[in-house]
Amino acid sequence: MHHTRRKPVTLVTAVLGTATLALVGACSSGGAGGGQASGGDSTTYTWWDPYPQHDASSDWEARVQQCGEEAGVTIQRTAYDTTALTNQALLSAQEGTSPDVILLDNPAVSTLADTGMLTTMDEFGLDTADVDANLLDAGVVDGETYGIPIGANTLALYYNKEILDAAGVDPASITDWASLTAALEAVTGAGHKGITFAGIGTEEGSFQFLPWFWGAGADLTQLDSPEAVEALELWKGWLDAGYAPNSVIQNSQNTTWEEFLTGDFAFVENGTWQVNSAAEADFETGVVQLPAKDGGVAPAPTGGEFIVAPVQSDEGRYEVTRQIVECMTTPEGFVETANTFAYYVPPTEEGQEQLLAESPELETWVEAVRSAKGRTSDNLGTDYPKISEALWTAVQNALSGSATPQEALSAAQADAEAATS
Repeated sequence: MHHTRRKPVTLVTAVLGTATLALVGACSSGGAGGGQASGGDSTTYTWWDPYPQHDASSDWEARVQQCGEEAGVTIQRTAYDTTALTNQALLSAQEGTSPDVILLDNPAVSTLADTGMLTTMDEFGLDTADVDANLLDAGVVDGETYGIPIGANTLALYYNKEILDAAGVDPASITDWASLTAALEAVTGAGHKGITFAGIGTEEGSFQFLPWFWGAGADLTQLDSPEAVEALELWKGWLDAGYAPNSVIQNSQNTTWEEFLTGDFAFVENGTWQVNSAAEADFETGVVQLPAKDGGVAPAPTGGEFIVAPVQSDEGRYEVTRQIVECMTTPEGFVETANTFAYYVPPTEEGQEQLLAESPELETWVEAVRSAKGRTSDNLGTDYPKISEALWTAVQNALSGSATPQEALSAAQADAEAATS
């Protein structure tokens, strides 16, 4: 295999500070696993991922080992918490002990790529042309692609059909902000609770706010634009009208789901990873897209992992690594991963069509993923975590009433500019 260049790995303590991207989407919050990075054994390849909830007896472990078997090697898999994985990857590069393969939460790809510790997919000779551009963008830095998404998840609105029926609300009528707010008025007027979402002061808060932010036409480079203010006024207006509970200020995505499962709420903003739980709820559920302000589907942020290949001193290992990556990223491989996890949508049109042939009920989610957007898109790269922190702080301040949406976002823009300059 031909490798044209190697950027030097230059890690500093400040880089580790940017790597603490919080858990969102389908990533696990479980504990870290043990294990060592690659040590030169030509028959054993090391693999790190953020799925400690999937142990050695899991379908996921079997999926990983299958790719090793097809390449003629054994895979030594180690699972870490999402944030711990990013920090461990940075440290391993500094120490020269990087694993052969890492599955990494997509906003962290640019953090690792920025240090020079990742090979590019061009260097590996892997074609990414079939991967949906909106999903691949999270792994593109300065025009170079540093990984391939193994699948994607995103957000939509789950609804309680019983509550909507009782309030006379047709979910198909929800096509923009005005019609959604009218639906919330109807269900609360009928004595039910309206909507719950996660406005917590972490990355999850930004993750859940972004569809409304982007759906208004706002841009992460200008947090205090009139469009951004409109989005935050929407959320604040729902709280003031009693359509959403004050608990959203502290809610995580898991908490909102627990609230929805009580059967009290008409709507919850949540993700693909709750598909199976929704099917098992004590009431009939459905899903509608998150609407943009003036209609259409709002871009929701993509969750999910990229498969990346760290630089190795022994370039002879790359051929087998390439085979392992290819095993995970064929159309059949994408569908197998989607079925293993239940909440991943393949990142290619061919894979999506295969998934829909098997599970046509996932059409809403496939459409949501096709409309989704990477958080580090627009070449934000390692600036994204700093911008996101300013944004979730503004959401907290506005929802708590300590500042107006305009005041909160103006302060956020100033903080973001100071942090990224």
